[in-house]
Amino acid sequence: MQGTFVGTVLTVQNRLEFSRKGGAFLEMNILKIILILLSAYLIGSLPFGYIAGKLIKRIDLRQEGSKNVGATNVFRVVGVLPGMAVLLLDISKGFLCVHLAGLFGLGGSTEVSPQGFNLVMILAGLAAIAGHNWTIFLKFRGGKGVATGCGVSLGLVPLPTLVSLAIFAVATGLTRYVSLGSIFAVLAFPLNCLLFKEPLILVFFGSIAALVVLARHQANIKRLIAGTENRIKW
Repeated sequence: MQGTFVGTVLTVQNRLEFSRKGGAFLEMNILKIILILLSAYLIGSLPFGYIAGKLIKRIDLRQEGSKNVGATNVFRVVGVLPGMAVLLLDISKGFLCVHLAGLFGLGGSTEVSPQGFNLVMILAGLAAIAGHNWTIFLKFRGGKGVATGCGVSLGLVPLPTLVSLAIFAVATGLTRYVSLGSIFAVLAFPLNCLLFKEPLILVFFGSIAALVVLARHQANIKRLIAGTENRIKW
């Protein structure tokens, strides 16, 4: 009888200890996730196009060309080499943000399932796109999310992204409209994810990203319809 009572007490103590440890792990992971998403937003907010305009030509890109701080406007207003640099930096920051979950050690936690880890990667990618589009450093006036979204997509689903990049290249090459190439590419992206049998959550991510990019291209769509959209010059 006494042995049974002692065993019961020890079992209860072990369960309480496990519960406390589980709660600590949960709190730690929630804190990590918050830090990951905040870091992704801040990294995404880095306005490389604006910085290039200020450093190279002493101009504010928000007042020049298409009045956008994305790579396309840098190409037009600042130059080809700065435009390439900004494009690569914008892609890189999206790619980096997807991998913040691993860098923060979230992937090694037994308290986070693979599905939960993938969800954090997707949310970090969306935070990076949001940071680029609505950067805190420029009073929430940023780019259109295409290059940063490309980096995020490359980090999550490389093959569907490469197909979208090919569609972008063909559409832009044939029409000389970067905006139209971008629109075709993002519209194709969720379909590419389906064709490559990616998880539905990634198809959902692709759909959200496409809607965000389309929303940011409203002015371009109006100019395309009116025939006043700027073409790139070869």
